[in-house]
Amino acid sequence: MPQPILKTKNLTKIYYLGQPNEFEALHSINFTAQAGEFLCVMGPSGSGKTTFINNISTIDFPTRGWVFIDGVEIHSMSANEIGRFRSRTLGFVFQEFNLLETHTLYENIAMPLALAKAKKKEAGERVEMVAKQMGIQEILHKYPRECSGGQRQRGAICRALVMNPKIMIADEPTGNLDRRSASEFLELVDKLNREQAVTIIMVTHDPLIASYSSRLVYIKDGVIQQTVEKGGMSQKEYFWKITEINASESKAIFE
Repeated sequence: MPQPILKTKNLTKIYYLGQPNEFEALHSINFTAQAGEFLCVMGPSGSGKTTFINNISTIDFPTRGWVFIDGVEIHSMSANEIGRFRSRTLGFVFQEFNLLETHTLYENIAMPLALAKAKKKEAGERVEMVAKQMGIQEILHKYPRECSGGQRQRGAICRALVMNPKIMIADEPTGNLDRRSASEFLELVDKLNREQAVTIIMVTHDPLIASYSSRLVYIKDGVIQQTVEKGGMSQKEYFWKITEINASESKAIFE
């Protein structure tokens, strides 16, 4: 079996709130993801979803345990090495887009390349390529405030993809989009996953969004409570399975 693109071993995250208080947000999680998977992470509010995403993507670091990304244990690297590794291996898409309003879409997308000291011609070619993939090549010289929510999100995807990452991390990426823009975003991400084998790890609360994934990871109280493989299910069947899991949590409140 090929080496997983992502693996955690006894991943534990503790927040120290002052003596003698501490809060264990993640409890000894063992998890693997294979290259080319499209994973959705779900769970109730406060379950540890974002903490999990942050700890597997070098945004934060575990209190105990190990995280291996593309075969490299992140604790084995210096801060500078982690920065370079992150820019070359991981792409990030956030709910708030995180685009700089004082820069054009072109400049926002090119920023990771500039930080990596890419040559101007190479950077330009990369920006044009990903912009064409996302259908925004005609608006590259607009500022974010001049673009729709869907266009800004496409710009954010381009920025995440411009370094050709192996993994895209997305935390509630459709939270600020209307249903049409959210649907377009998911079709684009699904296409990236299928055609370019980019591994997608996405946090969402929405069963419809999760139904685009190949595997659901359901987190509750800091542990992975269950996983569901789409397998041979249709998207509709998979959607209803995900809805059933979420509904059972809601029902538990009244029991």
